[in-house]
Amino acid sequence: MFAVLLAFLLALPALVPTATAAAAPEVGAAAALPNGFRSVGYLPSWSGSVNSVQYGKLTHINYAFVLPNSNGTLQAVPDPGKLSSLVSLGHANGVKVSLAVGGWNDGNDSAFEALAANAGSRTTFVNSVVGVVNQYNLDGVDIDWEYPDPGTSGNNFTALMRELADAMHSRGKLLTAAVVSGGNTAGGVQPAVFGYVDFLNVMAYDGGSPHANYDWSIASAEYWKSRGLPAAKTVLGVPFYSRPDYYTYAQLVAMDPANANRDCATVNGVSQCYNGLPTIRRKTQWAMANAGGIMNWELSQDTTGSTSLVSAIYEVATGGTPPPGGQTGPITGIAGKCVDVASASSANGTAVQLWTCNGTGAQSWTVAAGGTLRALGKCLDVSGAGTANGTVVQLWDCNGTGAQVWQPQSNGTLRNPASGRCLDATGPSSADGTRLQIWDCAGASNQVWRLPG
Repeated sequence: MFAVLLAFLLALPALVPTATAAAAPEVGAAAALPNGFRSVGYLPSWSGSVNSVQYGKLTHINYAFVLPNSNGTLQAVPDPGKLSSLVSLGHANGVKVSLAVGGWNDGNDSAFEALAANAGSRTTFVNSVVGVVNQYNLDGVDIDWEYPDPGTSGNNFTALMRELADAMHSRGKLLTAAVVSGGNTAGGVQPAVFGYVDFLNVMAYDGGSPHANYDWSIASAEYWKSRGLPAAKTVLGVPFYSRPDYYTYAQLVAMDPANANRDCATVNGVSQCYNGLPTIRRKTQWAMANAGGIMNWELSQDTTGSTSLVSAIYEVATGGTPPPGGQTGPITGIAGKCVDVASASSANGTAVQLWTCNGTGAQSWTVAAGGTLRALGKCLDVSGAGTANGTVVQLWDCNGTGAQVWQPQSNGTLRNPASGRCLDATGPSSADGTRLQIWDCAGASNQVWRLPG
């Protein structure tokens, strides 16, 4: 994975050795996408704000990176406050957050080579990982050793991953790894590892001509499957940046909005190639049919709004493009009553209820980009980002979180993916003033809504 890493100081001390257990299937996967499909994003410590992440459209986030020491301890977590905030916001939106250990590190993997070669330092490393996962309430660890070589190094990597799997899975935690797109180096990841991980993030970028083109990228994922990696554990990586120079997708779109629908753009006389919206959508469609998800490097390089690559992945994975943005009018439900903002107040926390339709602004909703429903300049929001049955909905400042995403379903329900529950009229009742809430999706009349347009 391409990244320029800083040298971090301070070693995390090893903790008490822990019991081991057999590898387990992935536990507690986020519920934002159907059929277990994963949308995985890396967020670097040195780039991007945790408040800009589109949590409601992701299932997993890997915080990058912590470096290992050759004795098996870990260097200090960079920007620990950022990690803590990421975990808090991620968990509030049903997203799993893991710590990515390693990274490109200017091609220096000597610490991994040394610690994996010694049984004692492997134990120290496993205990150090357990310690930091517990300290930050993480959901797991993503090992980004770039790269174990075939032979002795590969044997040591297998031993390390087996011990990590025992420690992670016995605690209900995830173990994943990032792997090279293919070639001889990929042989350092032995098939035994496939049984230890919950999934592998295939770095299908930094290769191909043009960079990360569709055919080359799909061939990268198929290479791993041909070696025995189950399709469900194959997560296809996509770049949010260009080659040969490292322009972010956001920078390229800022230069020319039309670049969002291209895969190459000329910058200062040089052709910069990347993945635009059509290719990202096409790769996602392939992954839905042939793999277990899509991974991106990295979240801070994306745009927002209609050109967002994260949004494009989400829209394809949830069954296609959501209703066109900009449609405005009433949302009607049980007994033909309208979704209404109480007292036409735009204050945060204002109740959203059923009311006899009256044509006022309190009942005028816009189906906006990203799956939000907006009235009086604010968004329909699940109170406190709650996920429990009976959590009320309210009006709140639009903030891009999963608490404000609503997916229209074929049976007329509106599903909030962060909670997995549907917009529901309490009771069921059609009386004026009936409060709206989220509840298990059942398709009953008090959960059927007609959107404007």
